[in-house]
Amino acid sequence: MSSPLTALSPLDGRYSAKTRPLQDHFSEFALMRCRVRVEVEWLKALAADPGFKALAPFSAETIAELDRAASGFALADAERIKAIEATTNHDVKAVEYWLRERLAASTEVMQAAEFIHFACTSEDINNLSHALMVRGGRDAVVLPAIDKLVTRLDGLATQHADVAMLARTHGQPATPTSLGKEMAVVAARLKRARAKLAGVELLGKINGATGNFNAHVAAAPDFDWPRFARAFVERLGITYNPLTIQIEPHDALAEAFDAAARLNTILIDLNRDIWGYISLGYFKQRVKAGEVGSSTMPHKVNPIDFENSEGNLGLANALLRHLSEKLPISRWQRDLTDSTVLRNMGVAFGYCLLAYDSCDRGLAKLEADPARIARDLDESWDVLAEAVQTVMRAHRIAGSYEKLKDLTRGKGGIDKAGLHAFIRGLELPEDVKARLLALTPATYTGLAARLARGG
Repeated sequence: MSSPLTALSPLDGRYSAKTRPLQDHFSEFALMRCRVRVEVEWLKALAADPGFKALAPFSAETIAELDRAASGFALADAERIKAIEATTNHDVKAVEYWLRERLAASTEVMQAAEFIHFACTSEDINNLSHALMVRGGRDAVVLPAIDKLVTRLDGLATQHADVAMLARTHGQPATPTSLGKEMAVVAARLKRARAKLAGVELLGKINGATGNFNAHVAAAPDFDWPRFARAFVERLGITYNPLTIQIEPHDALAEAFDAAARLNTILIDLNRDIWGYISLGYFKQRVKAGEVGSSTMPHKVNPIDFENSEGNLGLANALLRHLSEKLPISRWQRDLTDSTVLRNMGVAFGYCLLAYDSCDRGLAKLEADPARIARDLDESWDVLAEAVQTVMRAHRIAGSYEKLKDLTRGKGGIDKAGLHAFIRGLELPEDVKARLLALTPATYTGLAARLARGG
């Protein structure tokens, strides 16, 4: 029985509709398709280079047929490769044999059949395929999902730029801020983290069994293999790595996974803060007809989107950090531990995608409650102690900080009348006193509104 309900992983079961966009980049089918593309491009490149005398140029018809083998790669082709692998017990060799089958009707290709996978180790094909997969999944799926979150936060920052809000440092009432400015902070952090992830240069190599072009030189000693390999890798849109062991050492992949994990940590921080603001009543959540918040408490509207996002970000980061820590480590020139781990790249990004979607849906449901926010401010006149003592310092009143500490600290808060009585008793110019007396917790927000709008 095959059903989403019987899937081992929720990514392929309960959440399959949400993670489906990643299948085109990180499934085993996607890996096979990338391998076919790299093998075809390698064969075409060998034939096209006039300096490689062992292989004559292909006709336009043969090049078109090779391109069709790569661009038209279908599920039935992948299933045939799996069938071949059942005999070879080697997944990359199975791709080579499939290409021979697929192109058996082409006389030119059959005459050049020994140049399919010529001088390559499996990792020459795999490392380039993995780089193509990560680049494709990152650029086409992951970054757009992050951009959606950034746009949502930018909108909240502008919308609530002027909504004064009591800040909380160490969980205690602190100098007021703006609800919009707090959203702008997270948006700015995400933009920087997103740029780091997008900017990771993915590396690739195609230099043989231990990275020295040994077989290449044995077959064609006068050919400039490093030049040819660099040009080939760069034509795929990948940065060339000239010095490797059998594998490309995966440092760039580790950078990408680290960058994704750091971005996710920012979102964990956001999810927890929004959860807290909902708990305080600063945000309400729009309800959807038919939804249930609790199986026994009918009134409940739980912040489940932010909780789901936080949980999935934790799973994503556990995998991303394992990938980034494990992949750059290989015993001597090669061991196989990276191979099985790399098959889980899509799982890591799957949990990322789930988390981004949950967070975005949660943000879309938020409705600020200005009255509730204002009530907290109006009950926290002691946060103006900072403003008063700083003005006192500016007018060289000795012991300014200590005087306000004695007035406010540990007293359970001071009300408007008590603070105003203190201000009126200060030796300050009358215009300065008037300015302090006009100040309220709701107006003591500094440049928060301007900062929220990007200024």
